[in-house]
Amino acid sequence: MANKFDLNDDSVVVVIGSGAGGGTLGSELAMKGVKTVILEAGSRHEIPDFKNDEWGMFGKISWLDKRTTSGDWRIAKDFSGLPTWIVKAVGGSTIHWAGASLRFQKHEFKVKTLYGDIPGANLLDWPLGLKEMEPWYSKAEDRMGVTRTHGIPGLPGSNNFKIMKKGADNLGYKHCHTGRMAINSKPRDGRGSCLQIGFCFQGCKSAAKWSTLYVEIPKGEATGNLEVRPNSHVIRINHDKFGKVSSVLYADKSGKKIKQKARVVCVAGNSIESPRLLLNSNSSKFPDGLANSSGQVGKNYMRHMTGSVYATFDKPVNMHRGTTMAGIITDESKYDPSRGFVGGYEMETLSIGLPFMAAFLDPGAWGREFSSAMDMYNHMAGMWLVGEDMPQESNRISLHPTENDQYGLPIPNVHFDDHPNDIAMRNHGYKQGSALYDSVGAVRTFPTPPYPSTHNLGTNRMSSKARDGVVNKWGQTHDIKNLFISDGSVFTTGAAENPTLTIVSLALRQADRIASEMSKKNI
Repeated sequence: MANKFDLNDDSVVVVIGSGAGGGTLGSELAMKGVKTVILEAGSRHEIPDFKNDEWGMFGKISWLDKRTTSGDWRIAKDFSGLPTWIVKAVGGSTIHWAGASLRFQKHEFKVKTLYGDIPGANLLDWPLGLKEMEPWYSKAEDRMGVTRTHGIPGLPGSNNFKIMKKGADNLGYKHCHTGRMAINSKPRDGRGSCLQIGFCFQGCKSAAKWSTLYVEIPKGEATGNLEVRPNSHVIRINHDKFGKVSSVLYADKSGKKIKQKARVVCVAGNSIESPRLLLNSNSSKFPDGLANSSGQVGKNYMRHMTGSVYATFDKPVNMHRGTTMAGIITDESKYDPSRGFVGGYEMETLSIGLPFMAAFLDPGAWGREFSSAMDMYNHMAGMWLVGEDMPQESNRISLHPTENDQYGLPIPNVHFDDHPNDIAMRNHGYKQGSALYDSVGAVRTFPTPPYPSTHNLGTNRMSSKARDGVVNKWGQTHDIKNLFISDGSVFTTGAAENPTLTIVSLALRQADRIASEMSKKNI
């Protein structure tokens, strides 16, 4: 298929990645009349391609390119080649995500001011706040069809949620409900309501769950201003003699290297591949990589404090029926250092499917204790803990000194050490989750270690001052005015909430800014 936009057309905006950030940004720019090319490393799978098969879809859509890990996190031992569970396909991880769509709280934008100096933590206030974000949050919620906003009703509660709700009531929690979820609870936006199939992580066959693949991107393509090129793996970003980015070099499915000229480049490859691309795009003018005068590219990697608690009961629960994430308790997301840690966490019902439960319940375990737990799978209820982890400069994405990928470029190494605050928060979550299930008659409880990361954040952090980060409050790099970052890597801190709503809100806000600056010829 011939390119819609000429490779030598230097008036286009090139967006690298098609997930929550890149897919939303590209569509929104197109609807504003801006010619946009999205380069996506993975294939394009449509809804009929989705299968309700956990392992089959994992192999089909996951980012399985070679990576290495280091640090004291258990993942480095258990899943050294898969530190993150992300998608390599059009739509990115909006195919895989569960739909939870929560706003940051006011204080979470100013944690340096509130928390103070915490040894080992590289805290920084965001260069923007909740008041500035509120209209963009509202726009994103309406765009995504987030339940319990804009008059959209909540989803029904599954058995997994009903157990959580009863336990939450027993523990005195006040804020437990079935959302806010970007999953249609009633027909909306040309898509039907959720059928409660339960395979949310494998691609939503009913299209009830919001995804850039079948919601945002088709709207952008319909304008005639958006071209999506799948199987286009970006190798480097080039710049002119003045230091402005000028083109993107990518490899197509056959491995052929192609150069697309650009007026503006927006990187939305996730918190591992985005800094890796900047570092691999070094030159004599930018010897340490693009946009890296601060030395902060790749640093301050965050993955959220996570862990899970599962419990077995005398009677069947069948937690796999219904949405993967069926309910949320937000009471512990408050700032309350009397618990032994700063920041807070969410408690979210979760069912990851039998194959992944076998892999993640206790990686490497075998014997009667493990097998007896798996025998009770249909009697299980489960929750995921999601909390604010501390940014640390030493937690970082770096280029491997000897290992290269299929294009001859250094692969990323993902280094992560838990901060003592993360450990204290996780242990508190294990205690509260176990107490919740015990209060409703659990036979056994299973505190479960973190899975390979799905909430990858930081590594190209926002900052008011160029010396402290990589981008300004618009996601525009401090060093290069026509180079933007458009994914979760711009997060200054992680907050307690699932990140997708904030990524989409920032992308909508960024699209408005880019279109305005282009019309003024500032970029």
